[in-house]
Amino acid sequence: MRIEALAGRGKWFAGLPPPLRAALLREGRVVRREAGQWVYGQGDARAGVVLVLKGLLRIEASVGDARDVLVNLAPAGAAFGQSRRGGGGPRIATVRAASAATVLLVTDDALERIAHDHVALWRHVGELVYDQLDAMVRLAAHLLALGPRQRIAARLLALAGDDVVRATQADLAEMCGLSRRVANAHLAALEAAGLIERRYRRIAIRDAAGLRRFVAGAEDSQKTG
Repeated sequence: MRIEALAGRGKWFAGLPPPLRAALLREGRVVRREAGQWVYGQGDARAGVVLVLKGLLRIEASVGDARDVLVNLAPAGAAFGQSRRGGGGPRIATVRAASAATVLLVTDDALERIAHDHVALWRHVGELVYDQLDAMVRLAAHLLALGPRQRIAARLLALAGDDVVRATQADLAEMCGLSRRVANAHLAALEAAGLIERRYRRIAIRDAAGLRRFVAGAEDSQKTG
């Protein structure tokens, strides 16, 4: 499949004007990574935008000199990143391949070149950064306000693409701050309720509306409790 078709599966890229999409494809660099290899590291001064064309990426944050924790997963179609233009800083997370992956990297220098002819690029990059901030604020709220099973349900909804979450049960445990044993017990309960189905290295969403009601019910009880 052509790079343009792969990139076009993502909401952010697909929503750009055609000339801007063409410029990103022209200035971007296609990079392939095997499982475990870095796309970039936390603190890297080279900022820019990443579009996931194939595979799955792990987004990890450091909580000490010897420990990184998984905070999100980026499947094919995802776009993320930032620019140092206007006060932005270095990379705030480490990104590496969870499986063999192909990505399109558009560096800060490339963004500057594109923006010379397409000034609207900065508005679209700003929207991308806003979406990332919104997702992280929601994640923080869920970790603070929801019980373990509701946290898992909320993460499943956030990660679901085509009603499939491409994550292992260990991934979900780590993202929800739970042990694998505890997370597996809650996933089993959600499966028994007919809301999900556990598969090898992925989880199918069987009743998204039911999951949303389950999470919303927990949020309502927190407000009135």
